[in-house]
Amino acid sequence: MKIAIVHDWLVNYGGAERVLEQLLDCYPNADLYCLFDFLPAKNRIFLNKTKIHTSFLQNIKSIDKFYRFFFPLFPLAIEQFDLNSYDLIISSSHSVAKGVLVSPEQLHICICYSPVRYAWDMQFKYLSDSNLLIGIKSWIVRWFLHKFRLWDSRTSNSVDEFIAISKFISRRINKIYRRNSTVIYPPVNTNYFRPEFIKSDYYLTVSRLVGYKKISLIIEAFNHLPNKKLIVIGAGPEFKKCKSLANNNIIMLGEVSDFELLKYLQSSKAFIFAAEDDFGIAPLEAQACGTPIIAYGKGGALETIIGHNRSEPTGVFFEEQVIDSLIKSILFFEVNQSLFTADNCRNNALFFSNDRFKSELINFIDSKYNTFKNKNHN
Repeated sequence: MKIAIVHDWLVNYGGAERVLEQLLDCYPNADLYCLFDFLPAKNRIFLNKTKIHTSFLQNIKSIDKFYRFFFPLFPLAIEQFDLNSYDLIISSSHSVAKGVLVSPEQLHICICYSPVRYAWDMQFKYLSDSNLLIGIKSWIVRWFLHKFRLWDSRTSNSVDEFIAISKFISRRINKIYRRNSTVIYPPVNTNYFRPEFIKSDYYLTVSRLVGYKKISLIIEAFNHLPNKKLIVIGAGPEFKKCKSLANNNIIMLGEVSDFELLKYLQSSKAFIFAAEDDFGIAPLEAQACGTPIIAYGKGGALETIIGHNRSEPTGVFFEEQVIDSLIKSILFFEVNQSLFTADNCRNNALFFSNDRFKSELINFIDSKYNTFKNKNHN
């Protein structure tokens, strides 16, 4: 069985890349295809000797700094990969990877992190955040997103099996593509993220600083709680905005080393997560370190955090993405800290381990490939 893995792009070592790492561990002889590869050397160890193929976008000057501006070319670029020599195509897709061209003799399984948010249900938020609600630029972007939706819907038909990273994403796949999917939760490195049972008196959030992650909301909440300390780890387009909002009780660290991140996760009083996210690996890494979570009660968080009203709870949910709702949950946590033990958090995270992910993934793919092969030979 000759295997091609198609990943959107290699720029940062984020949640999708953690999945890719385990995918390559399952299939070390697979070839890897992506639109472009600018992953820093410090994050490339997991790629090992993998053969990587990139698209024509790789050769565009300065695309590593401005790749999002080339989004209109992504569908064209992904269609230029010739995958005819492979038996199995596994696309690792949050953008266009699932749009590769395949034949009826090839099995195409898509690990879908989400249908493209800013092209579908989050279009208007994207336009608002980008100051593109009015004007000629707005209509150009709207027209392209309309064309992209047509392409995205059409290419979903070339996928034989969808794997969703959460029940939340499974519902989005069904709503947008009208396809069923199998949920296999992403992996968490519970061997690396382990508890230290001495806690410090600070709250922590770790995220790429982009609008939908709602880091500014967390900062504004802690501005109203001057006697509570918050540490923010992460970089991104909203770093300057967030730093300008932060009062003296809030420390913006930017990017830190893996070892420093581990120590902050282990020592923090609680981890704050304010996004409506597809899954959210960071809160699980925190739980693996024995750290409870204060999270917005929508999206994948509802599947990875055990609320305070259930047995063996690992976190508190706040109901609205507004300052008062988050503050209320922080104060509730302060009074009820004893409910959220390090053992509860650790045990919940162990359910999402690397070994569990690899076992479920291999069993699923083997089953689907054998069924596909037998059907095609009859």
